[in-house]
Amino acid sequence: MKGRFEGKRGLVLGVANKRSIAWSVARRLADEGATMAFTFQGERIEANVRELAESISSPLITPCDVRQDEDCTRAVAEAAAALGGLDFVVHSVAFAAAEDLEGRFIDTPRDRFWMAIDVSAYSLVAIARAAEPHLAETGGSIVTMTYLGGERAVPHYNVMGVAKATLDASMRYLAWDLGAEGIRVNAVSAGPVRTLAARSIAGFSTMEAIVAERAPLRRHIDAEDVAAASAYLLSADARNVSGTILYVDSGYHAMGM
Repeated sequence: MKGRFEGKRGLVLGVANKRSIAWSVARRLADEGATMAFTFQGERIEANVRELAESISSPLITPCDVRQDEDCTRAVAEAAAALGGLDFVVHSVAFAAAEDLEGRFIDTPRDRFWMAIDVSAYSLVAIARAAEPHLAETGGSIVTMTYLGGERAVPHYNVMGVAKATLDASMRYLAWDLGAEGIRVNAVSAGPVRTLAARSIAGFSTMEAIVAERAPLRRHIDAEDVAAASAYLLSADARNVSGTILYVDSGYHAMGM
């Protein structure tokens, strides 16, 4: 539906390249009228993020280290100032060391365990806390990206699955905390999507093939499917939806075997 986001302003975290789920979401929202600010972490991806953000006339592209509370607060404040307010936040941030996405979960060292939790889950809490006063003015919405590996053991997903479980619980508690101010918090749980980040997971192609074979709809999922679901959750169409995980996985999550 063209125009659902006319006049709406948002902050998008997690764009790395044109194949990022976060970018597909942002592009969908821009097509429906939204204006957005973007964050990036590290010089390595800055040029990619700037090129993409500028292609939809973003007024702000700013660095943000989500492991630093003061950086989260600054980035959100800069976005709200540049946009003249904030109506939504898209959180698509996750990280685990590549060596922890192969082999056995039990071998995950303590420091990298906490790093995965910090970047992939606590970052949502930090960003939500910083965004709360701005979103409260508009009755805004937050959407984050999760995966079934937070609910069930997925071989090789390992510590990232534990991080997603933490993210899921955090999303629900944030929905309760912020609901009193009319702020909604939800998550999209996508099936295997061919992003560059997904390629770092050992056996990704097998995961993708199994979903296509065993999901009720028997087909692959792409980033545009995730974008459509995210747009719904962020829109007024979902004004009474909060604390929810919306599955975009061809129905795979419903299957027992």
